Amino acid sequence: MALKFESSDLSKTKSATDIVFDALRRAIVLGDLEQGAALRQEEIAGAFNVSRIPVREAISRLEQIGLVETRRHRGAFVTDLSVSEIEEIFRLRALVESDAIRHAVPHMTSAVLAAAEAAHQAFARATAPADWIGENRRFHCTLYSAGGQRLYVGVIDTLLNLSDRHLRAQLSLGEAHSKAVAEHAELLLACRAGDAELAATLTLRHVEGAKRSLLGG
Repeated sequence: MALKFESSDLSKTKSATDIVFDALRRAIVLGDLEQGAALRQEEIAGAFNVSRIPVREAISRLEQIGLVETRRHRGAFVTDLSVSEIEEIFRLRALVESDAIRHAVPHMTSAVLAAAEAAHQAFARATAPADWIGENRRFHCTLYSAGGQRLYVGVIDTLLNLSDRHLRAQLSLGEAHSKAVAEHAELLLACRAGDAELAATLTLRHVEGAKRSLLGG
């Protein structure tokens, strides 16, 4: 007798670890889990109705990208970054991202620019902080990845993981979102014109401006 059922591609189904990881990462980035907050495995496992194994794996992944730290005999906590560490992250971002786009511009195809334009428009329309973060990352990394700059993008991805929650706070300040939209548009024009040095200068100003808006000075 032939079995009748609706098929499903399990390779595209998220694992329990992925679900817990995504939820915790989102909560950290959006500030629902504040710096220094304890991540209690039993409590998290109960909330997701899973064993502690996927919770441990998710916390381990969060630790690998710098959002969580494990303290001996105390458990896991959301990383608490000092002002000087935040400044260091943004300083590194400014240096690496400006150099990445300088090397990327000569390799930007019409497809890359179209994808960046789509991310730019989505960022401009977005009203929720979570969408700001996702579309901002998509916009910049689409441009940086031109020419197959895998190592550059990997380093930038690590820095963005550390700074996303602070960027979310910065974009919520006053006219910061509309200012970022205007700066993205200007950057896209430089990329379309093939002006690598201008694109690098604009990227440097963009990241440094975000840092000043967040921290002052």
